[in-house]
Order: sequence, then structure tokens, then C-alpha cells
Amino acid sequence: MLRVLGIDPGLTRCGVGIVDVAPDRSATLVHVSVIRTGPEESIELRLLAVARGIAAALDTYQPDALAVERMFAQHNLRTVIGTAQASGVALAAAAERGLPVGLHTPSEVKAAVTGYGNAEKAQVGAMVARVLGLASVPKPADAADALALAICHAWRGAPAAGAPTGDLTPAQRAWRRAEAASRS
Repeated sequence: MLRVLGIDPGLTRCGVGIVDVAPDRSATLVHVSVIRTGPEESIELRLLAVARGIAAALDTYQPDALAVERMFAQHNLRTVIGTAQASGVALAAAAERGLPVGLHTPSEVKAAVTGYGNAEKAQVGAMVARVLGLASVPKPADAADALALAICHAWRGAPAAGAPTGDLTPAQRAWRRAEAASRS
């Protein structure tokens, strides 16, 4: 059984979803929540609230791996910055605990969960509910997205802590090449 914590990063709403996934790919809901902060709060207090919420989930549920939505270009610079900051908090929390991390693009998550990389949010939510055997789609969408990230990570052959990375998808290989090129 692999326990994965998925993070749909954001400052106003940060989705946290934890699933247990068996070798036969059957998945069970462990926990789902949304960490909320107000836009009137200072950035450092918002990030602290996100950090504390993620740390509490990590410490309480002891996942084997962490999955975070990979940043992609958006038109709203403020949203990108806040999302990147929340992602950084999640990545630091995982590193502090020695957890392997998977970064997954929205289209990669959609393809893994629905079979279609351009699926609508409603389709993703419906499939998350179906995969987990839930009576309804987790709300808000950030909660369903966090669970979708966790499911995607487990289904994509997430390595255990310290294990070598398994086969990568074409999107993951492209991102890895781009990251390596940016470091040189």
C-alpha cells in the first residue's frame, strides 16, 4: 500500500488530499481538506498557515510520498507568485521529512485520472469521486484536485523514499530536461 499526499498549491485555498493506493491501483480516501487564508492577511502569515496545515497533514497521516502540481505559465502574475510560494512551502516540508516528491502538470493529472489531458475540472472531480468510491465530488475543486494529484502520483509508479525514479512520462522527461538545462 502506498500513501500519497497531494497538494494543489495556493494561498487563498491550498488543497490537501491523501489516498492509500494498493498495487492493483485501487484507491482509498484517507483525508481531504483545504487550507484557507484571507487575502487581507500578510503574505508571511498566509504562508505560515499553509506551512502549518501541510506539516499537520504530513505528521498526522505519515505519507510515503508527496505530489505537488507543477507550475505552469498563467496570465495572472499575482496568482503565479502565490502558487509558487505555496508550492515551495510544500516542497520544503517534504524535504525536511525526507519524502520523495513528484511534480505533475495539470494535463498529466487529468490524463492519469480521466484518460484525457484536456478534461474539464468537473470531469476530474467526477472521476476522483468514482475512483475513491465517494457519494459526491469533494468540494471545493482544490480538494478534488489534490486527491487527483495523489492518485496520479501513485498510478504513475511513485518511487518509495530513496528508491530510483521509475519510468517517466513524456511530459516528465521534458520537464526534467528543461530543469537540467536551466541549471547549466
